[in-house]
Amino acid sequence: MLSQKTMDIIKSTVPVLQVHGTQITTVFYSNLFKAHPELLNIFNHANQAKGRQQTALSNTVLAAAQNIDKLETIIPVVKQIAHKHRSLMIKPEHYPIVGEYLLKAIKEVLGDAATDEIIQAWADTYGVIAQVFIDIEKQMYEESATKSGGWSDYKEFKIIKKIQESDVITSFYLAPTDGSSLPAYEAGQYITIRLSIPGEKFLFNRQYSLSSASNKEYFRISVKKEASVENPDGKVSNYLHTDINVDDTVEVTVPAGDYTLIKEESPIVFLSGGVGITPFMSMVATIAEEQPNREVNFIHSARNGAIQAFNEELIGIKDKITNLQLSYIFENPSDEDKLNPFFKKAGYIDSEWLKENTIIKDAHYFVCGPVSFLQTVIKGLKNNGIDDAHIHYEFFGPAMKL
Repeated sequence: MLSQKTMDIIKSTVPVLQVHGTQITTVFYSNLFKAHPELLNIFNHANQAKGRQQTALSNTVLAAAQNIDKLETIIPVVKQIAHKHRSLMIKPEHYPIVGEYLLKAIKEVLGDAATDEIIQAWADTYGVIAQVFIDIEKQMYEESATKSGGWSDYKEFKIIKKIQESDVITSFYLAPTDGSSLPAYEAGQYITIRLSIPGEKFLFNRQYSLSSASNKEYFRISVKKEASVENPDGKVSNYLHTDINVDDTVEVTVPAGDYTLIKEESPIVFLSGGVGITPFMSMVATIAEEQPNREVNFIHSARNGAIQAFNEELIGIKDKITNLQLSYIFENPSDEDKLNPFFKKAGYIDSEWLKENTIIKDAHYFVCGPVSFLQTVIKGLKNNGIDDAHIHYEFFGPAMKL
């Protein structure tokens, strides 16, 4: 769809994008929101404030340039982003706006180096890539609207139960206000919730993993309360913890995401850090219902037992799975923490501990947690000979480079 000349020009811009990519995307978002402040009702303000969205977009643009002659190789990443777009209600009409301000940002940052020929090549390329997203997302929108129990756009849900799981994690049970049944979802998927906060001009969107097995009555999300409301990450989580109560309402989109449970019979190892445990609660509960004889190794790392969520629930699930090994690793365990029968280690997970406790022939390894946790665990698994195809990991928020 692109000429060889256009692809050659795009390839020639790779070194510049490697140096100036994040600067370009930072200028892009700044100018975009000045011209179209209504888009702040869609974008995550915390990811913008911390620069995560700018970096993620820069990585995506760079990957597109590097693979412009074989775009099929980045389709898995495109689909992952498309899930997030569908969950946030990104529509075809948004793409021309984004394209306009992305090209303007390239010109603004690069100046005379961004010749008319380069800008035209990027305009042509953006058009092709945008159409790929639009086509994939069109199919996702149709699937979410037509599946049993599905809907389009946002739908009003009521909080039917609010349960404190630990010192920092609270679960919210959400049910449709119209009393309808819910669509089935894959263990590991997430929902977007949208709400307004008094005193704030724009709506807030957040994507939270579903932390229970699929059922027709409710969605459950389990939210970590961040340190303070002043922290961009903490504005919504603090509001949910302190101000949202039973019978209050939020808006929700149909579950999305491709970080989902592999349902073959091979052994599975879950390695979570902190609130990264949430998608694994959905996965292990689904295994208990559908594959109770599957070999499962569930390893969770937290600072201490006071913030170890779902202990009783995991004990109940352990009774349902024939071969489930449960291990807790606490950075600073109390004397009481050390009495927990599933406490295995003080400190951190490292390569040697992984070798002794997690290496299982043909197992699939699912990893979720803070970036530093992902870096350590994934490096440790690779050092112990685990193939990339058997390592599956999830970022909360925009995908960043490990």
